[in-house]
Amino acid sequence: MERHSALRITRRTVVAAVAPLALPRLARAQPTDRTARVGVLMNYAATQAEGQSFVAAFVDGMRALGWTEGRNLRLDVRWNAGDAGLARLYGAQLIGLSPDVIVASSTTNLRIIEEATSTVPVVFESVTDPVAQGFVPSLSRPGGNITGFSTGEFSVGGKWLGLLKEAVPALTRAALLYNPDTSPQAKFFLRAINAGAPSLGVTVVDTPVRDEAAIEPALASFAQQPNGGLILTTDSFTQTHQKPIAELAARYRLPSISYAKSFAADGGLLVYSSTGDQMSQFRLGAGYVDRILKGEKPGDLPVQMEERVQFIINLKTAKALGLTLAPTLLARADEVIE
Repeated sequence: MERHSALRITRRTVVAAVAPLALPRLARAQPTDRTARVGVLMNYAATQAEGQSFVAAFVDGMRALGWTEGRNLRLDVRWNAGDAGLARLYGAQLIGLSPDVIVASSTTNLRIIEEATSTVPVVFESVTDPVAQGFVPSLSRPGGNITGFSTGEFSVGGKWLGLLKEAVPALTRAALLYNPDTSPQAKFFLRAINAGAPSLGVTVVDTPVRDEAAIEPALASFAQQPNGGLILTTDSFTQTHQKPIAELAARYRLPSISYAKSFAADGGLLVYSSTGDQMSQFRLGAGYVDRILKGEKPGDLPVQMEERVQFIINLKTAKALGLTLAPTLLARADEVIE
């Protein structure tokens, strides 16, 4: 297999769309002189560059459609930093500002906004299978005050376990680590993971944690028995703390897999991401906000689903764990970190 000294990248992109991700309609009438107010509830810390880049993409998208901060747009952004309490506080703040539209990133933020209002239009980002979670009755006709951009289906949980087993054939136990307060969707992933576990000879251990101090005791306890591995589901809490989680996984010799693309760079073993191009989704989200500000109803705008799969292996971590990965597994990776 061809190698580069530090990094080998080959891209194979699979795109599955329920509705095409159309570019914003630049030909529509220009915004009026009134100032529109848009609230944005993010599931990152304000200091995280990734979250800031998504907001910047949204602002760029709005600007391309004629909405400029300080002229005809007021943007109120709140960052929950993976904290459900902050999400509830900031969600209430945003609704109290009487916005024309709220953009909610993540299941936790959307759930909080949904419970607080049935009238303010909402455009969501980065929410897995909103039909299964009960946010909308269908993707094509969401109805109500909610629409947005979905990031795939919960069946990917089975893929996480399968890849971890393939990387570590001796694996017999897998911990699913998440915060129930910031990942209410974890129960759906757990269901998918459990469905495939018996055929792989793996026992899945539900491992909820609610604060940073609980992470190491949970992993230390799980690692007392051999042949264990770690799965991180979609969760703003674990993503906020993913670097120390990756370090703890290495300390306790737990091979790990996550959905977050940055996890491998932080030292995690595997990443299997089907969350799509979130930067693109935030730009496209600006298109939906623009249409709502111009009079369209969110319930008439179809939920769009883009699934771009990326598989990343950190070979340096594999070697540190004493793993020899099969050439067939390495060959399927879109990126191998050496």
